[in-house]
Amino acid sequence: MSVIDISALSGGLKELPPLSLYIHFPWCVRKCPYCDFNSHEVKNGFDEMGYIAALLADLESTLPQVWGRPVTTIFMGGGTPSLFSAEAMDALLCGIRARVRLHPDAEITMEANPGTFESERFKAYRAAGINRLSIGIQSFDAGFLQGLGRIHNGDEARRAVEIALSHFDNVNLDLMYALPGQTLAQALADIDTALSYGITHLSAYHLTIEPNTLFARYTPANLPDDERSADMQEAIEDRLAAAGFEHYETSAFARPGRQCRHNQNYWRFGDYIGIGAGAHGKISSHAGVMREARFKQPAAYLKAVAAGAPVQESHKVGRRDLPFEFMLNALRLTGGFDETLFAARTGLPLVSIARELAQAEQEGLLVRGQGQIRPTLKGQRFLNDLLTLFLNDGD
Repeated sequence: MSVIDISALSGGLKELPPLSLYIHFPWCVRKCPYCDFNSHEVKNGFDEMGYIAALLADLESTLPQVWGRPVTTIFMGGGTPSLFSAEAMDALLCGIRARVRLHPDAEITMEANPGTFESERFKAYRAAGINRLSIGIQSFDAGFLQGLGRIHNGDEARRAVEIALSHFDNVNLDLMYALPGQTLAQALADIDTALSYGITHLSAYHLTIEPNTLFARYTPANLPDDERSADMQEAIEDRLAAAGFEHYETSAFARPGRQCRHNQNYWRFGDYIGIGAGAHGKISSHAGVMREARFKQPAAYLKAVAAGAPVQESHKVGRRDLPFEFMLNALRLTGGFDETLFAARTGLPLVSIARELAQAEQEGLLVRGQGQIRPTLKGQRFLNDLLTLFLNDGD
């Protein structure tokens, strides 16, 4: 890390960044073997309206930190939010509108899984105010879906897309590649099927074996090697570019103007309230940047909300850690960021990371020009190496 005394240079934030709201729904029908998210199988049902009430109480407890700031986007993630009824979602959104200044053009996204799709149900979600869907397809191939432990098959995946597009004009599909035994042609077949529906946004994720998952204990055989995986990634990027999609973030592709505004706020080091079991939040003030985490287990979370203390952990991000935290997000954007954004989001001058930027440029991982900083194609491919340059090593 740079020998410049960052703490002496920091003058604090001059203005607050945009504010989003993330809402976590912790239940799913079945835990997927690759999933390391905070999700819990529904075994004995759950009290959906009780959880909605807890979410609103959680939000209310956060209001003093964000009073008067408009919320520009909402993202409902999980777990499987679409396990909740449209009536529950309507009650939640009405409660949110009563408590915060929700931007009239707010992007409101809900994640959904194909095994939960019914046309009238999704029509009612749209009527409640949800205006963007993100569907966890993963693959349209029945064999790969079975290998991934998904509860839906290929026909149900296609039906889910058709229902979604009949009620929503802003739909994302999540797909995975580098699956056990998958060929390049099979990976591209999933992309082509998605494109055939005329979607506007697609997320393509490399299957990663995460710690503390079933796949980590019982790793699937015949995973594509690094070379085959890289070939798949490059071919997917080329196919989507030819179809008019912009590769704007590490795993995200969109038609012009259809980028996910909520995720863009994350990558630009914006602020977000995080409510729900295990949700994380980032809230800035003129005194600095605070990070929060809610209680993870649903029962513990509900108990903590009832006691008026849903936050399990809270800490201020140290000035020496701010450069890494900023870059951890901003360098996911393939187009990079404006040089002025670093100071606006961290309160630190760009000169505080001059040495790191110069080293990244020298190694061919970054380029700078016309007031922009962006990762090169090499920097995108070796993002962890690039980010390591900005780690605080304590000097």
